[in-house]
Amino acid sequence: LARHLQKEAQSQHNNSEFTEEQKKTIGKIATCLELRSAALQSTQSQEEFKLEDLKKLEPILKNILTYNKEFPFDVQPVPLRRILAPGEEENLEFEEEEEGGAGAGSPDSFPARVPGTLLPRLPSEPGMTLLTIRIEKIGLKDAGQCIDPYITVSVKDLNGIDLTPVQDTPVASRKEDTYVHFNVDIELQKHVEKLTKGAAIFFEFKHYKPKKRFTSTKCFAFMEMDEIKPGPIVIELYKKPTDFKRKKLQLLTKKPLYLHLHQTLHKE
Repeated sequence: LARHLQKEAQSQHNNSEFTEEQKKTIGKIATCLELRSAALQSTQSQEEFKLEDLKKLEPILKNILTYNKEFPFDVQPVPLRRILAPGEEENLEFEEEEEGGAGAGSPDSFPARVPGTLLPRLPSEPGMTLLTIRIEKIGLKDAGQCIDPYITVSVKDLNGIDLTPVQDTPVASRKEDTYVHFNVDIELQKHVEKLTKGAAIFFEFKHYKPKKRFTSTKCFAFMEMDEIKPGPIVIELYKKPTDFKRKKLQLLTKKPLYLHLHQTLHKE
């Protein structure tokens, strides 16, 4: 719903039946929906945006053409970054990029997550192992040109189905030479022993494209279950679109470019 509202809020005035003021309100409602979605996906107990808050939006949405009071929450419409429906992004990608490799990945769906909302470590269980992955840096030939780069981390089974909540790192801490540095810890939201056979942990490197006004996946990397062991590891980068089923993988370049990680296992 947030996505539909945002599309309307950002439509050109000549092909919209809403006034600019109404579009602002619609954009703010979209923001609230995203905040609620983020609150539902968060494991912290204090909910940022409550159901009661959400209910206050219903009369506004119902009476959008006549609503003229002040908006009940101090939020801004989501900036003009496109929130794309599942599958939309990849189509746009192929039109503009020479790198478009073949890959029958599941398309890049865009759930309403707030970048940088990392989840805390799960409680430990006797005999069970928890994994912390520190994302140190990624090597890219045009590292310095990436705008607002971040990494989406997900755990998928062989069919590309999520096994844990998806997490986004905060925007990279710095860029230098051919590296984008993150230095951020990701807590795997499942005990290692409970991951299904053939599962893999995916890392999708994303960056913002001002010309296209959307966040795009540049490349991805993944780690399979037999690679889970304490210490440093470097993994290869593959061309997008992300192929969660790992069927048609193409290396990003012939250059030795990698994602640098460090794993810590916690066992009771």
